[in-house]
Amino acid sequence: MSVAASVEPRTNTNPDSFIVREARTDEFEAIGALTVRAFDAGSHGSARWREWRRPAERDVSARSEAGTVLVAVADGSGSQASAVIGTTTVLRAGTDPARLARGDEAELRFTAVAPEARGAGVADALVHAGLELARRGGARAVVLDVGAANTQARRLAERVGFARVKGRDTEDETAGVELAYRYDLTQTEGIRIRLVRHGEIEAIGRLTERAYSNDYEVTPSYAEDLRDAASRARRDEVWVAEDTATGQILGSVWTPRPGERISQLARPGELDFRMLAVAPEARGRGIGQALAGHVIALGRDRGASRVVMNSGPEMLGAHRLYERLGFVHLTDREGPKEVAPGIVVHLYAFGYDLSASPAVEI
Repeated sequence: MSVAASVEPRTNTNPDSFIVREARTDEFEAIGALTVRAFDAGSHGSARWREWRRPAERDVSARSEAGTVLVAVADGSGSQASAVIGTTTVLRAGTDPARLARGDEAELRFTAVAPEARGAGVADALVHAGLELARRGGARAVVLDVGAANTQARRLAERVGFARVKGRDTEDETAGVELAYRYDLTQTEGIRIRLVRHGEIEAIGRLTERAYSNDYEVTPSYAEDLRDAASRARRDEVWVAEDTATGQILGSVWTPRPGERISQLARPGELDFRMLAVAPEARGRGIGQALAGHVIALGRDRGASRVVMNSGPEMLGAHRLYERLGFVHLTDREGPKEVAPGIVVHLYAFGYDLSASPAVEI
């Protein structure tokens, strides 16, 4: 996974204190030293095991080749360089540093926070950035292992939404028991949700127009907007639902980049989405539900307070889907809107409250 991450800290931190991004090669030495220092300050195995592990902790270059190294950096001022205060690595399955990942899973390892920076939400921000990076790369799940005695790390994993995986714990006479955790990025069998690739953009535009015109009367200007997936992908994010067996694209949804919005509906701290579309021939497979659930998970990863969207009055099937997932009408944001020159419709508004809904069943 080589997609760069640029993620602002979550809402329980000072937004001016640090950012999470992909590491630079000139930071590798500092990252390795921080990793050793952070693990030495905790309860991570016997002294003999700690000595054995240190070379791997310092070898940031090797884990960069096996995945993507992320860092949390404190903002510097003037000519002063930004200080690395935390790190994690998103690893591909089958690489040497990965211990648990199988198939299309990604693995989080070497998550470390400088002792003096603990308690500021750095670890949470790093883990959520790792989840989003894995999701962008098309992984279906993220795995990690935690020492049984490391209660702080176990609480972090469970708070984020990782679940214990039976049968994948490990035990070593020097390292002790390592507990396996897994975070499902999608729970729809046979479907992978990932960012659109350049060669698919035109097809996504056609699919979106076909999905809408199959159910609703679409004006020529709106049809042109539906087909214009290139503009959406250029400035925002276009996600696709892919059949893992055939590679066929079955659906799509449009979201903003982190920290931005795509409509006036969204308020600060909210994530909005538009143009959720499922190919007519793929209906009945739960694609729409998987895409909506993906947006909810994306909002949670980014620390959003709510996921919001508009829907036309005739889109009754979409309304039923959103209500089944737990969206509610935002009546104070509904009303007539000119959607095309001379065409005014009453747009409904839906919201999914993430602060009141710690998890969504998909």
